[in-house]
Amino acid sequence: MNLKTYTIAIFILAISCSINAQKITVGTFNIRFDNPRDTGNLWKDRAPVVSNLIRFHGFDILGVQEGLMNQLEDISAALPEYARYGKGRDDGKDAGEHSAIFFKKDRFKLLKSGDFWLSEIPDKPGKGWDATCCNRICSWVYLEDRKTRKKFYTFNVHYDHQGVIARRESSVLILKKITEIAGNSPVLLTGDFNGGRRSEWYLHLATSNLLTDAYANVKFPYANNSSANGFRTPRGTEVIDHIFMTKQFTSSRWGILTDTYFGKFPSDHFPVLAEVELK
Repeated sequence: MNLKTYTIAIFILAISCSINAQKITVGTFNIRFDNPRDTGNLWKDRAPVVSNLIRFHGFDILGVQEGLMNQLEDISAALPEYARYGKGRDDGKDAGEHSAIFFKKDRFKLLKSGDFWLSEIPDKPGKGWDATCCNRICSWVYLEDRKTRKKFYTFNVHYDHQGVIARRESSVLILKKITEIAGNSPVLLTGDFNGGRRSEWYLHLATSNLLTDAYANVKFPYANNSSANGFRTPRGTEVIDHIFMTKQFTSSRWGILTDTYFGKFPSDHFPVLAEVELK
């Protein structure tokens, strides 16, 4: 092989590698349900800010938690470039909060989707274990990158905020369901896990043979404070909103996005962003 041919071959290989190793900007964002008692932080005022935030940060895939149907429709109307999937936790249709997944329509094709509940009977709506307040749901999509033809799953979930057993058992169930649904395929898992990195339910995921926290692989994570703010200046550094990935992914960026508007917060949680690459 002469030098010219060799150079051309290297150039073609480099282009091929760049095409087949595109980065994905993935996020998790508890948008706070549309609560009429949130005086000063009503959804009607936050809605355009939330949509602008999503657009500006360029999420390719975003798992949202606590979204009621009217909130999801507001976001979809403002961001027509995104498709979404996710059923309501109360009836498996539209009622109650959703753990919906938004993804860019021009980049990804939806191949399959589904939902399951965090309970002893995951195939139908219901509370699990020691949860006393609410049904909890996990929604998932199976996507194909339209350019690279690579396929992967994304799961999005919101753990219970009261039941300790429910949170612990939810992680056991999540690992079981990912294995059943995705098999050996690449997987991303986003969500509000209502637990920091020392919680038993977080560690059950992060130290499993299946998932790692995208945060752990990033050299300079952008982590200036906690991921929850309660609509006020946060104190502490505990992160309860996480992005996990299987071994087929690598992560290069991770950060808590502390966007505000006129001194107010788009939600009582900050979105968390990770830039990952499917090998």
